[in-house]
Parts: sequence; structure tokens; C-alpha cells
Amino acid sequence: MRFTDAFRSKTLIAAGLAALLQLAGPAAARADDLAAIKQAGVIKIGTEGTYPPFTYHDSSNKLVGFDVEIGQEIAKRLGVKAEFLEGKWDGLIAGLDAGRYDAVINQVGITEARQAKYDFSKPYIASKAVLIVRDGDESIKGFADLKGKRSAQSLTSNFGKLAEKYGATLVGTDGFDQSIQLVLNGRADATLNDSLSFLDFKKHKPDAKVRIVAEEKDADYSGVIVRKGNPELVAAINKALDEIRADGTYAKISDTYFGADVSR
Repeated sequence: MRFTDAFRSKTLIAAGLAALLQLAGPAAARADDLAAIKQAGVIKIGTEGTYPPFTYHDSSNKLVGFDVEIGQEIAKRLGVKAEFLEGKWDGLIAGLDAGRYDAVINQVGITEARQAKYDFSKPYIASKAVLIVRDGDESIKGFADLKGKRSAQSLTSNFGKLAEKYGATLVGTDGFDQSIQLVLNGRADATLNDSLSFLDFKKHKPDAKVRIVAEEKDADYSGVIVRKGNPELVAAINKALDEIRADGTYAKISDTYFGADVSR
């Protein structure tokens, strides 16, 4: 066979393979993400770096946080290093599509819409709506007692809508910190808010005179998100998460940032 004929033949074969991959879709093209990660010796993780206590910079400008330590432990159990690439929230998940990261670990909630396009690990953290009141206030013992009470809330938040559902009058705030302050100074009777935010607040201000009196039964869960069609990578991450829980590492990380178990 002449060189030109051989070249043409190889070109046709390559074109055929490319067409097959295109028809098979992203799942086939990316089925070896775990193998590629292990070969590189690095798992690239997208994260914000500006979202304490999950992912942020400490006083020495070192990237730290609950999600950062979870990512580092996953990488260790995969036998690779964790390389964190920081970006704004709006672009983090899109970074998976662009191939910037192998995974995103940044409190990404597990939703049906996201699961249709991406793969998730099992949940590694849970968040619940909790009802917070001042110490000594016995008039509110459950969600039903919010009727006719003043609840400090971000007016457009799901927590605000939930407080209204229970009959509360909303006192508008800019977020969790302001809501807590209004409860502490008596300008609001309660706030319905995120359990993780409260635990973080009490970790830094254990003497603050507020407490949780009720919590919603159902939780919202976050997981490690990766490109669609990576069952081996997801299985490896899940195995790492199981090991982290079993050997007490998860409990240690959880206590460091929240002073409580935040897995459920």
C-alpha cells in the first residue's frame, strides 16, 4: 500500500472513531475520568474560596474550610493530590462542562434537575430549616407557635416563605447575621433559618443567647458533583466518603467547623 493510501485509510478510521464517540455522547467520551485522575496524580476540584465555613481563606491566606478538608480526604483515599481551582459560584458547575475541574465540592445541592445532567456522590452534608428563638422565650416551642409572631427573614428566601406559611409576620433582613441580631435585641421573636449557619454562628459565639427549638424533618443534601457518565469515579468517591465516616475523620472535620455531626 502506498503512503498516501495508508494515510487516507488511517484518516478514515480516525474519522469513524470520532463519529462514534460523538454519537455515543459525553458518557462514552468521559468514561475514564477516574483513570485519567489517577494517571495525572491529581484531582482538580472547583470551589469558591469565599464561602465560610465551607471554603475560604484564613488569616494567612490559606484555603481552608469544611468542603476543602472533605476534598483533601477524598483525594488522599483516591491516592492522588487535591488541586483546588477557585471560581465564582455562577461558573463553578459550568467549569465541569468546560473540563476545568474533575469535580466541584462547594455545597452543591443534590436536585433532580442537576442529576439529569451530572453525576453526584452520596450526600456528605445535610442542612435543615430550624426555628431559632432567644434564650428564655417560652412562647415559641414549635413552628405552629410562629402564628402572629415576628420572624426575621430575608424576604425573598425560602425560609421567609416557610415562616409566612406558619403565620408569622416577616421582619425583613439582609441575611442570617442580621436576622440573629434582631432576635437577640428583641426586634423579632424568631427566625427560621439554616441549621448549618446556626451551628457555625454558635461555634464562634457559644455564649450568644439564642437556641433552636424546632427543626424541619426533611433535609437538603449536598454532594460531590462530577461530569455525567462516570460511575467508576462516583463509586471511588463514595468509597472514600464511607472510609472517612468509618474511621472518625468525618466527625473530626465536622466538629472543627460546626461542633456537631452535620451528616444527617
